[in-house]
Amino acid sequence: MIRFASGLLAGLFLALPAVAETTIDTARGPVSVAAVPETVAVYDVAALDTLVALGITPAGTPERVLVPYLQETAKEAAPVGTLFEPDLEALSMLAPDLVIAGGRSAPQIAQIERVAPTLDMTIGPDLLTDARARLQAYGRLFGREARAAELDAALEARLSEVRAAAEGKGTALVLLTNGPKLSAYGRGSRFGWIHEATGLPEAVAGLAAATHGDAVSFEFIAEADPDWLLVVDRGAAIGAEGASAQAVLDNPLVAGTKAWKKGQVIYLDPAEVYVAGGGYRAMTAVLDQLIAALGKG
Repeated sequence: MIRFASGLLAGLFLALPAVAETTIDTARGPVSVAAVPETVAVYDVAALDTLVALGITPAGTPERVLVPYLQETAKEAAPVGTLFEPDLEALSMLAPDLVIAGGRSAPQIAQIERVAPTLDMTIGPDLLTDARARLQAYGRLFGREARAAELDAALEARLSEVRAAAEGKGTALVLLTNGPKLSAYGRGSRFGWIHEATGLPEAVAGLAAATHGDAVSFEFIAEADPDWLLVVDRGAAIGAEGASAQAVLDNPLVAGTKAWKKGQVIYLDPAEVYVAGGGYRAMTAVLDQLIAALGKG
């Protein structure tokens, strides 16, 4: 049984006997949880990713999980709707002790809370800080503090390695392709953590810290002339039809940049950086990809 110290559900648990509580940080502030939850449903892919890394198996997950290495876990769990449309009947039948939501499912939390206590574990633009905080929170919540500390130490080692690999390697421009459309992302944006993690300076300073980035053109990329292009293919991430990022960027303007000429265009794994962004395994996999590419540059 989960007891919230504050929020809409607080009154439901006032009659519970006093037990030892664990206080964890959430996107809506500290929450006190009584007892280790045994049956958990998860509506956030980043949370699912980190929980699996900690060795925690959820009882319920979204019907469609677009991250390949998480699909086996999802197959073994009960489907409880989608990130955008929770199946409250299926969730009620599962009778979870706790639901973990966030990110794309955050707008549905008011509905989900009608069925079971729900934590908002949204990861914000300060992805590295929030992701590490969520890792520690899940460790405390499920009694996996030692494992969480081990994973965090491994993450810190990767961060040190990627910073060393990126030192003196020039500027970077983070791009998202969505079919023929292009968006650029700088510090403070949803992909700004890549600059924070690597230390690579922005090829263009002052980009809007917006969820969907700044709409840009091929001329913009040519003028920015970055040493590195870090590319996220949204279409590939969600299984949409259309031209790949490689095809979209294969044009004379982009081909004239230092990044293209030097073969320093990194196509980041789309599922890991776009769908599961902030999940532990997704984050470490992206860092490993950056370490490998930057080490050759």
